[in-house]
Amino acid sequence: MHDDRRLVEARLRRVLDERIRPAVYPESVPLDVAVWHAPGEPVPVAEGLAAEPEPIEVGARWGAPWGTSWFRVTGTVPEAWAGRTVEALLDLGFDENMPGFQCEGLVYRPDGTPVKGLNPRNQWVRVGTPVAGGEEVRLHVEAASNPVVFGHHPFRPTPLGDKETAGSEPQYTLARMDLAVLDETVWELVLDLEVLGELMAELPVESPRRWEILRAVDKALDAVDLQDVNSTAARARSLLTGVLAVPAAPSAHRISAVGHAHIDSAWLWPLRETVRKVARTTASMTELLEDEPDFVFAMSQAQQWAWVKEHRPEVWARVKKAVADGRFVPAGGMWVESDTNMPGSEAMARQFVHGKRFFLDEFGIENDEAWLPDTFGFAAGLPQIIRAAGSARLLTQKISWSRTNRFPHHTFLWEGIDGSRVFTHFPPVDTYNCAMHGSEIAHAARNFRDKGVARHSLAPTGWGDGGGGTTREMVAKAARLRDLEGSATVVWETPRAFFDQAEAEYPEPPVWVGELYLELHRATLTSQAKTKQGNRRSEHLLREAELWAATAAVRTGFAYPYEELDRIWKTVLLHQFHDILPGSSIAWVHREARATYERIAAELDGIVDAAQRALAGEGTIPLAFNAAPHPRSGVPAGGAATPADAGGGTGLTPRAGGGHVLDNGLLRVEIDGRGLVVSAYDIGAGRETVAPGRAANLLQLHADLPNMWDAWDVDEFYRNTVTDLTDAESVTAGEDGASVRVVRAFGASRVTQVLSLPPGERRLVVDTEVDWHETEKFLKLAFPLDVHAERYASETQFGHFHRPTHTNTSWEAAKFEACNHRFVHVAEPGWGVALVNDSTYGHDVTRTVRSGGDRGTTTTVRVSLLRAPRFPDPETDQGVHRFRHALVPGADIGDAVREGWRINLPERHVTGAGEVAPLVTVDEDAVVVTAVKLADDGSGDVVVRFHEAHGGRARATLTPGFAVAGVTVTDLLERPLSDTPAPEREGERITVRLRPFELATLRLRRA
Repeated sequence: MHDDRRLVEARLRRVLDERIRPAVYPESVPLDVAVWHAPGEPVPVAEGLAAEPEPIEVGARWGAPWGTSWFRVTGTVPEAWAGRTVEALLDLGFDENMPGFQCEGLVYRPDGTPVKGLNPRNQWVRVGTPVAGGEEVRLHVEAASNPVVFGHHPFRPTPLGDKETAGSEPQYTLARMDLAVLDETVWELVLDLEVLGELMAELPVESPRRWEILRAVDKALDAVDLQDVNSTAARARSLLTGVLAVPAAPSAHRISAVGHAHIDSAWLWPLRETVRKVARTTASMTELLEDEPDFVFAMSQAQQWAWVKEHRPEVWARVKKAVADGRFVPAGGMWVESDTNMPGSEAMARQFVHGKRFFLDEFGIENDEAWLPDTFGFAAGLPQIIRAAGSARLLTQKISWSRTNRFPHHTFLWEGIDGSRVFTHFPPVDTYNCAMHGSEIAHAARNFRDKGVARHSLAPTGWGDGGGGTTREMVAKAARLRDLEGSATVVWETPRAFFDQAEAEYPEPPVWVGELYLELHRATLTSQAKTKQGNRRSEHLLREAELWAATAAVRTGFAYPYEELDRIWKTVLLHQFHDILPGSSIAWVHREARATYERIAAELDGIVDAAQRALAGEGTIPLAFNAAPHPRSGVPAGGAATPADAGGGTGLTPRAGGGHVLDNGLLRVEIDGRGLVVSAYDIGAGRETVAPGRAANLLQLHADLPNMWDAWDVDEFYRNTVTDLTDAESVTAGEDGASVRVVRAFGASRVTQVLSLPPGERRLVVDTEVDWHETEKFLKLAFPLDVHAERYASETQFGHFHRPTHTNTSWEAAKFEACNHRFVHVAEPGWGVALVNDSTYGHDVTRTVRSGGDRGTTTTVRVSLLRAPRFPDPETDQGVHRFRHALVPGADIGDAVREGWRINLPERHVTGAGEVAPLVTVDEDAVVVTAVKLADDGSGDVVVRFHEAHGGRARATLTPGFAVAGVTVTDLLERPLSDTPAPEREGERITVRLRPFELATLRLRRA
């Protein structure tokens, strides 16, 4: 037989595009359209419906950037259409090739009832099936003219990312506004041909099945009268019945399709627009659930559910009914799909506390899984947190974006730093916007790494963000793929059903230990420094507010601010979303974030001040309140006392050859005439910190233009060029006589640093102020250390994680930029160095062996300070920034932990009547208390959370400073753990035993 395959395939494409798809709507009449443009921000629905619109014609321009326009469409169904299915086709000016990231709409009936969303691949509104003819149609569309920030030419700087700079030029051209007859037979024929054509293209050319489909398609196309598609579509469909009915092979890969719409809580749009995106999507999905009995939809991010409840009660009622029916499924159990690298220990825990509690309170549903398809890598402390929240599973897709190494599993056990394991799945479909396209289904089956021992994967199905979720076409294609030869089988299922089956099928999967590092988007650890500083500061202020308010509540009857703390926590957690905290959102988002963090700081400072004054009482005794988990200056952890004199002082003397010497008896630091640290001598150990011939406190500037994803990425070639900023305008003694002030200028920017040695402390404090006005540059602060270390430790949630300093393998080489929380620690046996910070996350650590001389090893730790990408915010990080770091020579891991807390929780000074004893004390330095608070249920119980922080086993005595009637071990949600016995007690003293990095929560019932 002659090979006519390409001929038939080309015929299918053209006939579908030019004849069959246009015949889906064979008859139409135009609707009358009028519009009212809301001034400023979006208005309430009632106001939009009541506004008096003006006529507008199809083809007219509409919609200033970030504007809202209310369209009113009216018309009459022709009498001749009686008995047929009629839909309104409302095209606001969509680009169908870009589902999402553009204009969107929500359709209402005249009484304000929401109908469904309008999106590029979902432009129809059902009028009737069948219609009687003569019906009057009146619909209102709340249309958002969100500009295309991420368009066909991505990563180009644009002013459209903030309404303050976006201008007023109309963004869209009003397109089709019609009533039309839907020919359901032709619509079904389109889906038949699409499914078969897409499947055919994925089968081997030599496969008999491919040729069977080809012949059936060819015959079906023969049966279509191209001049009268509608009357011949049924005959064409009948010729495809046979090939569509052939069942899949018993060994076929099995896909659990989960309806989904990945909605970024902020990204290329502000938070207020996400509220509306969620309303549009949930309106569409609840309608689709009513029409499609097999369909299941899952939505994550409790914050988004809360927005629907607060802002769209009519949609919320539909959502609640669908949840009760088991078909609209809460997923993930987190407040938002947060970044997991940068949130601190307590914040990561509270993501689950607030997320799971919302779903429990609203629906009585507890999620088993963490659902994070788009997060930019996963910290090694996360498995324990998932377990401590009562969950045991994780889903993500993002690691497939890694550029260097291919992850070896799709289903596996992920083990965290404490040994906790969670059952983890990476959907091999490699997208969280699956459209049920044949190439996606075939890719999932081919790509699945666990063949032979498992054959089951999950596919999140639906357009995300502004795309509107799952479409009826996706559901129809999934129905055809349920049991079809040559394809993986597809069944709509909930995440829980998928995980139950996957675990049963694969009871002993392989284990991956340590972080899930994304080999991409590394610059998200640095972009938008003020957002990151706001997050860090808010986390520590929340710790202080809870600690002092709980202490004051127990001691003085102070009114514990439950509602305020709950609201603030949820705001902070929202801003940890994986495009806000990482710095990859538009300018509008970060401008609002800065203002929000300022408001939060003021409110939390007020709570702290009120609680401390209640505790201190009236008096004139100077008190230092220490919120850190370790004692310092004679002040106990979590208590207040008059600080002890550190003794001695810091001397400042001239340095031979220029510069200054700081000496406090513990450290002697030489700062040369360039303002660089050329020696940091640990006097007690007799050990130099700075590598021979090198200088620390060295600012280094790199060119930084990644190949794509400007705010997200830093590509390794940035290291190829570097400028050491060694020229100083001035290097002078500080006004206090115990510090050195260094001023530098470079490009259009200026840096002022103050280097100081606090009396009685073995740490060099570096305060850096940068007035930053560079473009596409990367600023680092380098500390070359005379330490031989094959690995180093960086803090993560509830512990620390080791990474190699060498690049033996491609996996190690790919980690050229990594995350730390409060500290990085490098050491050789017997001596180490910590570098602690108050607000930075990105860093790199490299090693070199010195030539000649001692042939020793130089381990260089560099802090990432600032970047200057131009997309999506063209003014990223422009302005003044302040950072604080401290170099701690002679530090072991315990010193690193303690100094990291110290730099983030400075003492607060209040005058009062006398000392304030801690509410809880712990007698072991390795056991770090991360939270002291009152129980969320208002019972007055005291909740204490702590973990082992040094990486070894620990036995400690926890002593409450109040009478205790009972002690319960709980999960993160403060619920008793039935399988965990209560700790030993002797009077008020509680003995706790912890494994390395083990996290524990105790609930103390007050007598």
